[in-house]
Amino acid sequence: MSVSANVGDERPAERRPHVDSDLPRAADPVAPGAPSTVTPATARSAAFFDLDKTVIAKSSALAFGKPFYQGGLITRRAMLRSAYAQLMFQRAGADEAQMARIRDSVTAMITGWNVSQVRQIVAETLHELIEPTIYAEAAALIGEHRAAGRDVVIVSTSGEEVVAPIGALLGVDRVVATRMAVVDGHYTGEIEYYAAGPAKAAAIRELAVSEGYDLADCYAYSDSISDVPMLQTVGHPFAVNPDRGLRKAALEHDWPVLVFRRPVTLPTRFVRPSTPILATAAVGFGVGAAALAGMVWYGRHRAKLAPRVSAGV
Repeated sequence: MSVSANVGDERPAERRPHVDSDLPRAADPVAPGAPSTVTPATARSAAFFDLDKTVIAKSSALAFGKPFYQGGLITRRAMLRSAYAQLMFQRAGADEAQMARIRDSVTAMITGWNVSQVRQIVAETLHELIEPTIYAEAAALIGEHRAAGRDVVIVSTSGEEVVAPIGALLGVDRVVATRMAVVDGHYTGEIEYYAAGPAKAAAIRELAVSEGYDLADCYAYSDSISDVPMLQTVGHPFAVNPDRGLRKAALEHDWPVLVFRRPVTLPTRFVRPSTPILATAAVGFGVGAAALAGMVWYGRHRAKLAPRVSAGV
């Protein structure tokens, strides 16, 4: 775990989330046009957000395919094939068995990658590639939760090199992400912590103990069936742009369903934080599981590391 200073107190401009009215739901759905889905905090609490397709409109890792290729980390063929496969992967979603296969494939793919190089690539391209993909509705919810007195936490299967910078842009308090072992500045291929499925729920419960959160007053947002354990952990779960499995689960559990449609360029909504976020369980790998899964589906393609080794970010 790496811990750094708190972010500043920036707040996003507000835009209300649209509620999916096409899905059949049982008692007490959130109606379209409702003024807010956020209530004032009655106890110390937090709002937990998945990242891909929940806060941003695409895979955080896929966005870096071209820079990784330019940096010599993957081949051009792998970059193109991963882009197509990622589209298929996102449409299909992922169950627990698929996530396990992805995890194993990721470790093989990134073994030997230079951590400093990955960090520098992300730092140099983050604003151009990620800022325009952030949902206005998610940004508004983050602002509403902060105004209501809650902490905001990003919980993502991707790694700290991607998740923490995005969290800093959003002004969140913490991130939870996958952690892999690093020796002599390179990934060893060993996973120390995998932030997926039930592990996300466990991380939320641990934070509740350490930070004094009342889980009954906490919120959680995700698009994926694999995050049902995370959603079940809090008193206010929401499905956002749900895959087919989560749509079904939301109906069964009477969970509200939100549809986010408006990605916007972030600088028009936020003042960028000047200090880094608190990172929780997140000294991870810089390429998310979903994008790497696409590469693996079409065979493993590894290129030699670029001869230039950058300084740490």
